[in-house]
Amino acid sequence: MTRTNAREIAVHLTFELSFTNQTADELLDTALTRATFALIGEEEPLYAEYPNAKQREYISELVRGVYLHCPELDDYISRYAIGWTFSRIPRVAVAVMRVAMYEILYMQDVPNAAAINEALEIAKGYETPEVVSFINGILGSFVRKESIPERASAFQAEDIFDAEPVAAEDAEAPQA
Repeated sequence: MTRTNAREIAVHLTFELSFTNQTADELLDTALTRATFALIGEEEPLYAEYPNAKQREYISELVRGVYLHCPELDDYISRYAIGWTFSRIPRVAVAVMRVAMYEILYMQDVPNAAAINEALEIAKGYETPEVVSFINGILGSFVRKESIPERASAFQAEDIFDAEPVAAEDAEAPQA
């Protein structure tokens, strides 16, 4: 599984959290299982490969981080969504921006430009070009106006995502 795929799964789970009363841990306990990946993987190729332990850890860090910092992240989105109320922004776009902003603010090994580019690539699969441009504008303004320093020049942890794939039915159970 690539880091991009793990990030997209985190966006899916972040999106799902916006519709439930579950905590991040409750959602992760049911979502990051072999059974869930096997079931969803039949219809959605993104879930065909069960993530290894490090990949599950990365997905969990993103989902938990977004959950814990959601008010702060939503404040940034609202601040830079000039002329838009938060409720008008598509929920997928919000999930994408929350994950990207969390990475920019709290994950030391992800370059700002990479977090933005990955967010845009994920958004292209779900949103119109206009919404993708909107996301780009918000994330770019956020990094520039908040004077967020570039923290990394390359993915130092990319090797954990190039590990041997684990078929959903053969994978180990997630650690609690």
